[in-house]
Amino acid sequence: MRALLEGEGAVLLPGAMNALAARIIEDTGFRAIYVTGAGVTNASLGMPDLGLITATEIAEQTARIRDVTELPLVVDADTGFGNALNTRRTVRALERAGANVIQLEDQAFPKRCGHFEDKSVIPAAEMISKLQAATDARSSSELLIMARTDAAATHGIGEAIERANRYLEAGADISFVEGPRTLGEITQVAREVPGPKLINLVFGGNTPLLSLDELAGLGYSLVLYANAGLQAAIRALQDVYGHLYEHGDLEGIGDRLAGFGERQRVIRKDFFDALDSKYATGESD
Repeated sequence: MRALLEGEGAVLLPGAMNALAARIIEDTGFRAIYVTGAGVTNASLGMPDLGLITATEIAEQTARIRDVTELPLVVDADTGFGNALNTRRTVRALERAGANVIQLEDQAFPKRCGHFEDKSVIPAAEMISKLQAATDARSSSELLIMARTDAAATHGIGEAIERANRYLEAGADISFVEGPRTLGEITQVAREVPGPKLINLVFGGNTPLLSLDELAGLGYSLVLYANAGLQAAIRALQDVYGHLYEHGDLEGIGDRLAGFGERQRVIRKDFFDALDSKYATGESD
């Protein structure tokens, strides 16, 4: 992950809500994956992003995703799921599960999706304590800590920038100012917050959808589309299930479905067939 951050341009970071999405992201050619807390909550629980997911559930999903991809994983750990001690345990669990970057945010618990209204943030000093616990908890310096602030929505962009800088001084490796609402605010964050930075772009959200090249030119390192895939999946499921319910068959919508062979290719059935054959015959390396 450090090599990606030190490379030229910005890294496009798509979100995965489960292992199948992670396989498709890798198969498409992306260089890293974001394990989205909102997406895991929506897809696994069928519930909104309101702090309802647990640290254990995020760790389990991270381990499943790690099992099917070698790409770097940026994992959304929400608020650390409690105080500084809880954050320490969360970081240790996610590191064991295969995270390369762990994102922590300064919202009050229960947190809300970054583009929801009525959010609140904890004091910056409390967040700094969590970041100190996070950096102390990691067993490898290769695990990076990302500090997200939602203060732009509650206290304005100036406060958010000040917090981002304080969090970097406290040991965070990457900053994430959530929810800038104008090009001017996006530019201001890029200018006034040093080091690697992530920006989150949400279709239908509050932040203008600038291009990857524009954001790289401003100085952003990571451009996140946390739930574009999930939003596409919802629409696809609605379309296909709706047609099936209305007509009782799939006639006329075959072009909306992955073929049986493509489905098996994405999940690497040939790889597991080869393993099955190897173990069945006792073949050695």
